Amino acid sequence: MITLLKNGKLYDPAHNKNGVVEDIYIHQGRIVPKPLDNAKISQTYDLSGKVVMAGAIDMHSHIGGGKVNIARMMLPEYQQKQMQEIKNLSEPEAHICTPYCSHHATPTATDTGFRYIEMGYTAAFEPAISPINARQAHLEMGDTPMIDKGGYAMLGNDDYFLRMLTAKKDQKAINDYVAWILHATQTIGIKVVNPGGISAFKFNQRRLNLDENHQHYQVSPREVLQSLSRAVHELGIAKPLHVHCNNLGAAGNFETTLNTMTASNGLPMHLTHIQFHSYGTEGDKKFSSAAAQIAEAINKNKNITADVGQILFNQTVTASGDSMMQHLNAKHANPKKSVIMDIECDAGCGVLPFKYRDQNYVNALQWAIGLEIFLSVEDPWRIFLTTDHPNGAPFTSYPHLIRLLMDKSFRNEAFAKLNLDAQSMSNLTSLDREYSLYDIAIMTRAGASKLIGMNDRGHLGVGANADITVYTDQENREAMFAKPDYVFKNGELVVKDGAVVKVVWGATHTAKPAFDIGVEKELKEYFDRYQTIGLDNFKISDAEIFDDGRGSVVVNKN
Repeated sequence: MITLLKNGKLYDPAHNKNGVVEDIYIHQGRIVPKPLDNAKISQTYDLSGKVVMAGAIDMHSHIGGGKVNIARMMLPEYQQKQMQEIKNLSEPEAHICTPYCSHHATPTATDTGFRYIEMGYTAAFEPAISPINARQAHLEMGDTPMIDKGGYAMLGNDDYFLRMLTAKKDQKAINDYVAWILHATQTIGIKVVNPGGISAFKFNQRRLNLDENHQHYQVSPREVLQSLSRAVHELGIAKPLHVHCNNLGAAGNFETTLNTMTASNGLPMHLTHIQFHSYGTEGDKKFSSAAAQIAEAINKNKNITADVGQILFNQTVTASGDSMMQHLNAKHANPKKSVIMDIECDAGCGVLPFKYRDQNYVNALQWAIGLEIFLSVEDPWRIFLTTDHPNGAPFTSYPHLIRLLMDKSFRNEAFAKLNLDAQSMSNLTSLDREYSLYDIAIMTRAGASKLIGMNDRGHLGVGANADITVYTDQENREAMFAKPDYVFKNGELVVKDGAVVKVVWGATHTAKPAFDIGVEKELKEYFDRYQTIGLDNFKISDAEIFDDGRGSVVVNKN
């Protein structure tokens, strides 16, 4: 039978629909054409005056993997506070809240799924899966209900790949290795964190600039980026190489970021949490905004996309594969604790709690820099809404961030409360742009699905997966986006009035490009000699993802 969503105002940029009033028909989890026989319509929802968008997609959010679990354990006092708050509720309230309410910066896997879906998000992607730890990441994502998920495999600091560059292996060999990694880790894209820098840290290098050689392998970050971006492109992977630039968080790092944009030689490349890579050295404090230069470069270089990594003021936990920079930042931890670790021959990670304060000069300017980038990049198809959860802020703060982008008066009021020195170093109040609902739909739906290659998500066309979010149009955009009227997942009503009414399980999205299986001969020799896990045990099968009956695998194609 068919479900009818009637008279909704559709914001569907993939089909150039900007507030168009139309009906949507759903059958067997998909959007279908209007039926010839109305008798087949089994249920109707009158959405007159309501805003209808595809389910939102978070293309960069740390939701699974070892460092996320460390982050979850980092602040037990906050989890205890949350549980006490739940105990203080009345019995009915506590029963409703306990499964999916969490004020902690890194909610549990179960909480993560519930918190996303109740905001209208139907998919989220883990951006930093260490291949050696991919099984753990998938187990966590497998415990995340309600949403589709997937991940990007981290390369560029692994010993095997750096040995290939040192040995001057041809591009075909590198392509085969990259494709093999995608298959083995069941991921959808490739991520590089501080190219070469995580590995260099293991050899006591404390910084590694874009054209500086790794002292052991004698290869530069630029060479890493060139080879990986070419591999991703030649393999036909939809998602461009996902790049966490060198010199994260360092004053003056915008020069590295600008130079990184040229490292792919014109091939598509995505720069992640770019706010953390947009800092200058002007002023008495030698820390300034370079958002204008970064936005200008993105506007000019059409092959470059970016997500922002907006910071918002509150307690959070920073969790990153960039062990080099996390070690440097450990002195700023709040509370004073940190974990910096090596991960076999693969990578590393660093986890430390942090509290962003609006009266701290650097934090206040970071907040302004992110918004300056959002408002200065002209094409909403090439900039994406993220907080680098949990590094800049928890993903649960997205409705607040959306209001900052859509409401200049609200934004200026927040700006006026900042550290005065930071205010004097920002041009934020001169930026009059306000995002529209259509812009938000591009940035969080149509653009994100296009970037990742999810051709049947992120839009409301016939044949699309029926992941649909319905909102009441409110002047207060934070309230609007925090509590949808309805969320449909695979055509089923799962959220009503901001509360989960049915628990479902989403799919895992992967990319599986063709490769020469002969690559496993040298890989097996390497695993036998250097790794603590066998080659066959390293690889994750489809059955491991869906053998509990809760998951499925979707192979995305360019």
